[in-house]
Amino acid sequence: MPDWCLAAGFVRSLVWDKLHNFEVSTRLDDIDLIYFDPDFIFLEQELECQLKEMLNLPWSVKNQARIHSRNGDKPYHSTYDAMSYWVEVETAVGAKINHGEIEIIAPLGVNNLFSNSITINPKRPKIDDFYSRLNTKKWLEKWPNLKVHAPKYCGS
Repeated sequence: MPDWCLAAGFVRSLVWDKLHNFEVSTRLDDIDLIYFDPDFIFLEQELECQLKEMLNLPWSVKNQARIHSRNGDKPYHSTYDAMSYWVEVETAVGAKINHGEIEIIAPLGVNNLFSNSITINPKRPKIDDFYSRLNTKKWLEKWPNLKVHAPKYCGS
């Protein structure tokens, strides 16, 4: 697949588990495999099925070439570009094997990911989206040492 990586919770949760000294990894709701291919916009479901047949795991496959329309952004140019718009800085980290080496894809860097924090992406400063994800995913319950780096949210 072109311009692919395993990203989001797959990487983020592994790091947070290690920072919290968990002996057992936190259960993942899904394994996010992302790629960028403007020529084959809607292959995600087919690829998910193939992956589930090969490895019985909860795959979530998303072509970043089409996600901009869902998010109301201008078209992305690559997986790296798409990730730079994700809601949290720590989520915008991916990894893949490239010529036998692990390659990290992190348009917003990795420092925040390794500092026990959850930070709103200044490129997507939608506070309600940030806090909705924070609460729905129960990150502060799962990883209580996390520090939130975002403006206070009063709700609506």
